[in-house]
Amino acid sequence: MDPHLLRTFVAVLDHRSFSAAASALGYTQSAVSQHIAALEADLGARLVERRPVAPTPAGARLMEHAPAVLLRLDAARADLARLHHPHTTRLTLACSPAALGPAVAQALAHLHVTAHPLELEVRMLGREAVLEDVLTGRADLGLVDGAAAPSDPLPLPDLGPTTTLAAAEEPLAVLFPRDHPLARRRSVRLTDLTQAQWIDAPDTAIPLDRLRAVCRTDGFRPRIRHRGTDLHGLAALATAGLGLAALPLPLAATLGGAAVPVEEPRLVHRTELVHPTNAAGPARQLADLITG
Repeated sequence: MDPHLLRTFVAVLDHRSFSAAASALGYTQSAVSQHIAALEADLGARLVERRPVAPTPAGARLMEHAPAVLLRLDAARADLARLHHPHTTRLTLACSPAALGPAVAQALAHLHVTAHPLELEVRMLGREAVLEDVLTGRADLGLVDGAAAPSDPLPLPDLGPTTTLAAAEEPLAVLFPRDHPLARRRSVRLTDLTQAQWIDAPDTAIPLDRLRAVCRTDGFRPRIRHRGTDLHGLAALATAGLGLAALPLPLAATLGGAAVPVEEPRLVHRTELVHPTNAAGPARQLADLITG
């Protein structure tokens, strides 16, 4: 199938509007309609309901594949571009908020001195956006964090021709308000907190669906939702009693409230470095500093 048509299809369903998709893609609305009609003819199935705009059952199934297909195509283009245009004086690092700790900052400071001249950019993004930026060449390196059993890798999606390396492992903690009944505990068990009220903050704290998976429960239901990469804002909400959040212990201990280590299940907060297999120059140097 034509990737241009597929990209239009994803835009229409993302925006739930033909006109908004046309504006985002720089097409006319009639061109968008023609793209959808051509894709439906190619696949022999109606994919989009027109009024209101929504996926048909076939369209919903295609949406399970389309974003990943388009991302891999963009990743292939970026991978080839790196072969011909390696960055020698510019470095972009994309990080999820809890992945950028003192050790990474020290590595960046060292590289900035030794790799002079160097144009350095650090982007704070959600975990999925970090991976997308690395795959598509918008970032040279990425740091993502999550919860895993000790020494186990993070459950990341298939990233194609990339290298993933362990950067750090730290104790995992739950951030409580100071007046919470469990705030004075030496440790907590996550399974005792499945019915507690949590903050759904997938880009900053450990995602609640990850906690459900490791505890094999349908608990950990959110009281409120937090969107964005502001760790201090998340901490303010948690310490005010609006919900719990799971974070790395060293970081949580600096955010106010009470950071109580997780005892069971045996989990750590793990940070991993993701970079293209052909990383070179400052990107290769930083990777060695962080994982060496």
